[in-house]
Amino acid sequence: MTKTFTTSLVLLLTTAIGISQEMGFEDYNPKSTLIVPEHKIEQAKYPFIDIHSHQRNMSEQRLLELAADMDRLNEAIMVNLSGGNGEGLKESQNNIDKTFPNRFVLFANINFDGIGKEGWTERAVTQLENDVKNGAKGLKIFKSLGLRYNDTNGNRVSVDDTRLDPIWSMCGELGIPVLIHSADPKSFWDPMTSDNERWLELKTHPRRMRTDSDPAPWQQIIDEQHRMFKKHPKTKFINAHMGWYANDLQKLGGLLDDIPNMYVGIAAVIAELGRQPQNARAFFIKYQDRILFGKDSWQPKEFPTYFRVLESDDEYFPYYKKYHAFWAMYGLNLPDEVLKKVYYKNALGLIPGLDNSLFPKD
Repeated sequence: MTKTFTTSLVLLLTTAIGISQEMGFEDYNPKSTLIVPEHKIEQAKYPFIDIHSHQRNMSEQRLLELAADMDRLNEAIMVNLSGGNGEGLKESQNNIDKTFPNRFVLFANINFDGIGKEGWTERAVTQLENDVKNGAKGLKIFKSLGLRYNDTNGNRVSVDDTRLDPIWSMCGELGIPVLIHSADPKSFWDPMTSDNERWLELKTHPRRMRTDSDPAPWQQIIDEQHRMFKKHPKTKFINAHMGWYANDLQKLGGLLDDIPNMYVGIAAVIAELGRQPQNARAFFIKYQDRILFGKDSWQPKEFPTYFRVLESDDEYFPYYKKYHAFWAMYGLNLPDEVLKKVYYKNALGLIPGLDNSLFPKD
């Protein structure tokens, strides 16, 4: 019996009994038949600080809406990394002061337009100082630095460009942290083949694909970031998305040992942690003073997956975004003291002027 005849026969039979085998990987999403104990967690065990949120609208009405959702999650403080600068930041801070002055925090952003012009660095530093005076409690650097920003000569601005050194130094002097996102997952640079774990994400979001010449090799950008951290030991850096090493915690641990002024946020990488529960649990316990809670996209319905991974010992439960991670999650069952540090204690130690009264007094 030929292969072609066999295939045709299978298709004929399955069609006759109403079963279609014509299904792409994007559509295949089976429900698990595994029956195991479940502990769905809708509210965090302890009040938490989300150090990685993005809110473009900070009107008084919007703040009221956000606070209601935060209460349901047990979120004490939201750090809005999209605070902008200048008058926009000042207006947002005024709205915060009128509504919930102790529950919302703004991080300023740098305007990289015109880098290379005479006086650009000095103006950027002055703007940052003014933004801090107007309420900003940190600086957020988006991934565009290293990926998209060019100077006035058309050259890519590297993460460790010396023209930026006074900015990092000023953050150290002001006592504010820098939360920085550099590059993206390494898989975005890898060939889009059947071996690539992010194949589905790249297929559905093709603009995320990168190459060594668009704009530079992944490792080069990551190395630029690490050199910059080491060059400014008096400045505290929060490496967003665990520096894209959540899939290699041994490597990340070595970096934390080597760079004492580097901390990591877990935003958007909970799926990496939830598939290696024993390894991740040991990592969290060892580096419990260097890890901060964050979510990234503001989708309240997705937070319980984070709580469940961190707090429970549940097995094989689903992640909420298949194209991001098609595998199942497992709980880390972190000790209470580690949870407290990840949820709020570490952020309280890094971000100036937060309201300690919102948290347990232990």
